[in-house]
Amino acid sequence: MSSETPGAHMDLAGVLTGIRRMAPLSLFVVVFGLAFGVAALSRGLSGLEALMMSALVFAGASQFAALELWGDEIPLLPLIATTFAINARHLLMGAAIQPWLAHLPPTQRYGSLVLMSDSNWAMAAADRQNGETNVGMLVGGGIALWLTWVLGTLLGVIFGSGIEEPQRFGLDVIMGCFLLAMLVGGRRDLSMLLPWTAAALAALAAMTWLPMHSHVIVGALAGGVAGLLFPAREEREATA
Repeated sequence: MSSETPGAHMDLAGVLTGIRRMAPLSLFVVVFGLAFGVAALSRGLSGLEALMMSALVFAGASQFAALELWGDEIPLLPLIATTFAINARHLLMGAAIQPWLAHLPPTQRYGSLVLMSDSNWAMAAADRQNGETNVGMLVGGGIALWLTWVLGTLLGVIFGSGIEEPQRFGLDVIMGCFLLAMLVGGRRDLSMLLPWTAAALAALAAMTWLPMHSHVIVGALAGGVAGLLFPAREEREATA
């Protein structure tokens, strides 16, 4: 596939398709949102503050990390560094789908990124790899995730109790399983194992020897470099 996707467009049908496809996973997001609402109240945030954080930040891992640093005196610099380290992957995620969005008007191009998260990005990246041109699925998937995240937070705020440790029920692996499913459903090429292996090994090394959360960006960079140095078979044959 070429680096760009000519004819890429966004319409209501694509948005509705994205909402429908992301709906099953969004049900689990409600549980995470509920847990965040409960945890936020326990850390001293008001119900309105918890809801505003979920609605405006829309980054579950970063929000939970921020709660760990929350208190009477908030360490601003560590808070900024932690949230940046967790969300730095979005720099690479945005760059990966930039060729797909390049043909859209600026308002659609940049507006669609506001709702980008791991799950709808993975769905969009897999769709682009399969030749899909309707970018509305990225937006629709993001809308579904955002609505259920805010709804879950609201439920946690209202009831004041819930699942505070979702990992006890295996719910913390739902996102990872979804991303793995997107990978398995993508291009079947053994050469893809090299960048993924490089990313995994680099991430494991970073988890062992580098500061917390740095493994996300280290693994992504390692995989990207490996992909650049050893392109997929189709690309090698095209340049031969």
